[in-house]
Amino acid sequence: MRSIRKVRSANDQRGRRHLRVRKKVAGTPERPRLVVFRSSKHMYAQVVDDTKGVTLVGASDRSDGVTPEGSGKTAKSFALGRHIAVKAKEKGIARVVFDRGGYQYHGRVKAVADGARKGGLEF
Repeated sequence: MRSIRKVRSANDQRGRRHLRVRKKVAGTPERPRLVVFRSSKHMYAQVVDDTKGVTLVGASDRSDGVTPEGSGKTAKSFALGRHIAVKAKEKGIARVVFDRGGYQYHGRVKAVADGARKGGLEF
């Protein structure tokens, strides 16, 4: 007998949560969207202008210039946030709206946001 409900993977559920967040969060030229992606080993962050559909700034925890203070993935994520803030400031971006990408605002995702705030971005 087949099941009535379709079994959804954790990634499918995250995608659905991300779409729910994206209904409310949109990047404009004055205040672009800082979006994070979390894989099992690495973190990625982009600053996106949704009106033009273009990525203004992007980086990962493996990018040149990301120097973590300490060890672990959370320290790398904090350093990524600071790095993305510096790159955004160079492009003249001071204010962003944070898109957690369907992830819980905790751990590495929170560390990216805290690092970006420490780097000078205003949420």
